[in-house]
Amino acid sequence: MTHRPSRRAFLEARLAPDDKVRPPGATQDNFRDICTRCGDCAPVCPQSIIVSDDRGYPVLNLRKGGCTFCGACAEACPTEALDVTQLQVWPWRANIADTCFSRQAVTCRSCQDNCEAGAISFRLQLGGRAEPQIDDFNCTGCGDCVSICPAAAISLTQITDAAREATS
Repeated sequence: MTHRPSRRAFLEARLAPDDKVRPPGATQDNFRDICTRCGDCAPVCPQSIIVSDDRGYPVLNLRKGGCTFCGACAEACPTEALDVTQLQVWPWRANIADTCFSRQAVTCRSCQDNCEAGAISFRLQLGGRAEPQIDDFNCTGCGDCVSICPAAAISLTQITDAAREATS
């Protein structure tokens, strides 16, 4: 799918696709065109992880906790910016940076211990290191691993449509 910036995006100097982790059900190509920044989605989030970005649009603060994909935010949205029917289309997966303690030969398995989907494992390496492995098929992109990582080494990265189809 080709990204076509809107006039509103041009006037706000937003010509690149959105790379922020928006609440589940966010329309991928035109979220900022549809969202009115009303804030109705934030107070209904049971995990209290929906906050506003620097322009007032909702984003997930996964440092506070993970998302359960309950859909309360999409149900509270008065526009079609958060679409309940799109809750299953979640284009984010965990990514572990080189600052991971295990990659520095420090024993840590916090992310693995807290991953309900069982998507994180560690492969022992020579020299006492353990290389974290993410199974993209099992990773739900919930963000529980992001909030629990003591090294702040985990983030979510957006996967392509082709990669998402390959793992579904």
